[in-house]
Amino acid sequence: MYLDLEIIKKHLNLDDDFVADDEYLKQLAEVAENAVSIHIDRDFSELEDEEGNLPPALQHALLLLIANYYNNRESVTNVSANNIPFSYNYLLDLFKNY
Repeated sequence: MYLDLEIIKKHLNLDDDFVADDEYLKQLAEVAENAVSIHIDRDFSELEDEEGNLPPALQHALLLLIANYYNNRESVTNVSANNIPFSYNYLLDLFKNY
């Protein structure tokens, strides 16, 4: 897992002492990593720095996807949603292997 649980919880505005969803958040992180790797058609190992970290923009895209999955646990919604410019898709397009 490229993102620490602490960073994920901070992004989601969850208290550190709230541990009921920790395993679920780890699972979402694995799903997000897999989905993003497929989306950009690149293995993350190609993008790691010397310490094994991903570029900050890619890490943020992972956080956005995890937050989306965490906050929208069903495949349908009754709320109208709009894409935010320069967010998830924009960040991934920076790394996409065309």
